[in-house]
Amino acid sequence: MTYGLLKGKKGIIFGALDESSIAWKVAEKAYAEGAEILLTNAPVAMRLGSIKNLAEKCNTEIIPADATNLEDLKKLMERAKEKFGKIDFMLHSIGMSPNIRKNKPYNDLDYDFYNKTLDVSAISLHKMLHVAEKTEILNRGASIVALTYIAAQRIFSKYSDMADAKALLESITRSYGYRLGNSLGVRVNTVSQSPTKTTAGSGIAGFEEMFNYADKMSPLGNATAEDCADFCIMLFSDLTRKVTMQNLYHDGGFSMVGISDAIIEEYIKNNK
Repeated sequence: MTYGLLKGKKGIIFGALDESSIAWKVAEKAYAEGAEILLTNAPVAMRLGSIKNLAEKCNTEIIPADATNLEDLKKLMERAKEKFGKIDFMLHSIGMSPNIRKNKPYNDLDYDFYNKTLDVSAISLHKMLHVAEKTEILNRGASIVALTYIAAQRIFSKYSDMADAKALLESITRSYGYRLGNSLGVRVNTVSQSPTKTTAGSGIAGFEEMFNYADKMSPLGNATAEDCADFCIMLFSDLTRKVTMQNLYHDGGFSMVGISDAIIEEYIKNNK
């Protein structure tokens, strides 16, 4: 069912890779809700994914851009201005840790990799908003959403330096949310999503265990990529005009539970 929540709105979706990715689902739902969108991802990611199929489905184009490169971002925003004039929403769904890919433990990080993690996964949001502000592409009241994870607040040992990146991402959200709220009434929020079976998420060691644990801890169960897309659409819409600088948990209740009956029962069963 669609509601026309984004009818007449224009936006940019960063990070769609394949059908399992949250950004992919957000793009589909934004288009279904009446929005016109542009898709963008790093050139290397475009070669690995199937984003061209999404562009055809959403009747749009793909603008390759490295979100850590200011010149690429400027070209992207200029193309968006040519196409739309101004935009009403952006999704930041970007994250990558070379240390995790190389199985480097947190106490033995490669610091060049660490800097890359922070740049790609968090500082890219700062650069994205910096260029958007400088190019004056944001409509008054526009909405920016970035995806995060509760490892920014709690320890998940296998999440390694990505936890630091998510903490920085959330800080940038607050700082830019204040600035853009004052100047343009623009909202900037993060969505702290359940573990989600995406191509990127599945690359984390122990992901299956993290996923199952969260599902048993959450009274509503894990939120899917489709569920997350619905939540993002609400945040892009005019229904959330006064919500900004927030880290919004979208995790089936996981963030509020100390221990669940399902986890207790499993513990008892395993220790008999």
